[in-house]
Amino acid sequence: MADFGKVLGSFDEAGYFWNAISMSVSPFSIIDILIVALFVYWVYVFLKETRAMRIVYGLVFLVILGIIGKLLNLILLNWILKYLMTMLVVAIPIVFQPELRSVLERLGRARFLSDLGNLSRYNQNKVIDSLVSACRYMSDKKIGALIVIQGKTGLREYVSNGVAIEAKISPELLLSVFFPKSPLHDGAVIIVGDQLVSAACTLPISDSPLEYAGLGTRHRAAISMSEISDAIVIVVSEESGKISLAINGQLQKGLSSEDLRSQLQKAIRNFGQKERSK
Repeated sequence: MADFGKVLGSFDEAGYFWNAISMSVSPFSIIDILIVALFVYWVYVFLKETRAMRIVYGLVFLVILGIIGKLLNLILLNWILKYLMTMLVVAIPIVFQPELRSVLERLGRARFLSDLGNLSRYNQNKVIDSLVSACRYMSDKKIGALIVIQGKTGLREYVSNGVAIEAKISPELLLSVFFPKSPLHDGAVIIVGDQLVSAACTLPISDSPLEYAGLGTRHRAAISMSEISDAIVIVVSEESGKISLAINGQLQKGLSSEDLRSQLQKAIRNFGQKERSK
């Protein structure tokens, strides 16, 4: 009965708080609420395009758990969460350091693009044709390339460390970027929807087991990117000219241009199915 009374008391306090807000409603209060709502929405949209969104979900879960612990007076849970929150106060600025560093410079000028799975079938085929055509040529000429196709997981932190392009994808554009004497050839390009948004991007290198020890930097970066996101990554070897494709941490090597087309069509269809299933 004591615990039940505490729960009722908590609800009474929440009711008093809400009544106090209701009694003091004014045009300025409405503006205040709208500004806070817009700010929360903007933060959500900003983080939605980064892997940090997963951490936000974890923090929301801990907050809900803390509220339940307070309402039901769960002593052990409250004690654990108290010290956990203390650690998070120190950890959050470290974890969100890239986002916190860039949030102000991007305020008001963020641009959000749809992923390839949201494009029409005609535009999807145009992008695939451009990729296959460029990779076939680069394979024949043994021109190294690293191409990242964004899925549902945002890659903003990697886009920002490259050179902004934001142009419609085409074979000529890809070939000009990866031409050996081009200042942008050393790095990855990132494609979002039908746009090549950034070139000369630096990607993380995979720490996968010894089975990948003999692979070059491009291949290891491709595996790493496909492990930490749902991106599709195409690699053209500068040494052998072979085309490889990394999806979900798995590397398919020695693909023909038609194999590449088939795998891209299958992967992009999966993007669309994931979106419709939500």
